[in-house]
Amino acid sequence: MGDDTTGVRDETHRGGFGDLGGEERGLIDRSFRERIIAVGFVEEGKNEASIKLELEELCRLIDTAGADVVEIVIQRRSSPDPATYIGRGKAREIYDMAESLDIDTVVFNDELTPGQQFNLEKIFHRSALDRTAVILDIFAQNASTPEGKAQVELAQLQYRLPRLKGQGRNYSQQAGGIGTRGPGETKLEVDRRRLVRRVHKLQRQLRAVGSHRRNQSKRRRRSYNQSVAIVGYTNAGKSTLLNLLADSDSVVADRLFATLDPLTRRIQLPGGESIFVTDTVGFVQKLPHQLIEAFKTTLDVVIEADLLLHIVDCSHASPETQIKAVRSVLEEIGAGDIPEILVFNKADRSDPSELLMLYPDSVAISSYTGAGIDKLLSAVADQLRVVWDVVELAIPFDRGEVLAQVHREGQVLTENVTEDGMLIQARLDSSSRSRLAPFLVLERGRDEI
Repeated sequence: MGDDTTGVRDETHRGGFGDLGGEERGLIDRSFRERIIAVGFVEEGKNEASIKLELEELCRLIDTAGADVVEIVIQRRSSPDPATYIGRGKAREIYDMAESLDIDTVVFNDELTPGQQFNLEKIFHRSALDRTAVILDIFAQNASTPEGKAQVELAQLQYRLPRLKGQGRNYSQQAGGIGTRGPGETKLEVDRRRLVRRVHKLQRQLRAVGSHRRNQSKRRRRSYNQSVAIVGYTNAGKSTLLNLLADSDSVVADRLFATLDPLTRRIQLPGGESIFVTDTVGFVQKLPHQLIEAFKTTLDVVIEADLLLHIVDCSHASPETQIKAVRSVLEEIGAGDIPEILVFNKADRSDPSELLMLYPDSVAISSYTGAGIDKLLSAVADQLRVVWDVVELAIPFDRGEVLAQVHREGQVLTENVTEDGMLIQARLDSSSRSRLAPFLVLERGRDEI
């Protein structure tokens, strides 16, 4: 395919999505709402419906970042152009459109290579961003804790490093003496070295945070009960559900990626057991790999969970697409084998009956009205009881070391004082059960609970 778009079908949708509203925050830290052209790419013969859904989501991302989409362009080609992604002919057409509509930035639905971005900016005479840059910008705006800010900064630096541009010898440092003659170190090399140092520093900080978080998790698991992680597509209602379950104060907003930092709360199940429930960062289609890498310490709470509550917005145009996107990220972080319960949220907005038939073990709720919450808690209790074995132990008052062992090796559910000692209900692994066999009163296995 040549540099122009001759012989290739293309389409421009006039009018776009208009002013989508939102807060007064610029896409790249400006005090006004930028005017954006959103560009999608469709390879010939591919399904266009999914691309249009992605473009709708891109427009929501841009609105969340604080800018307005005033035009949407879809380019069809047999394959992406290595130099400009969309072909020089289409790029010149977008330049003319941007000039006439007073456009500030052109945003692409797919990730651009550094070379493509550089070439497009030369043609457009304005910024050319991709979906990854928009998501990173949103994360930067929403990060509030030191850990969240460090994670976002690391992702941004990893994205920027291959995109550094310099002017060669015009920025070179002069040097003298044997072995130092020549152009010296360019400003580009200095900038890259500084960024690499900063990346390494942030990685060390986040490793320390991850180690501390794992220690907290170990102490929590030894002292109390199992953990449940709430996962799902961004804006599916995860934080609203946590607030409802635990009477919590997690940030709730009708926008994408409102929650970045994990929030853990303790709740009680219908059978009396207490568990920890953690709200996590939302996922999205084409979630940047840099973010997944940077947020590994945060996503560890998902990997270490005993059960996942996979929240799905049943009112969305394509819930199955969101389910696939979330499961793809779970596989990437190593959480694909953790048991999950599909929870179709926002049942007050849309009838989930077809989805419940398609996914028989799922649950429908409304975290806004509270409908279905009792059924969800029962499903969580049943699932957790299947995962673990529960035993009862009678420990005499004079065997304090045994009581300490149970707390150290298991998860204590209940403790009751009797005439002869302590009656404890706990979850233990097979080796601990063997060591504590003399004190077992009743073992309730997986088939008995």
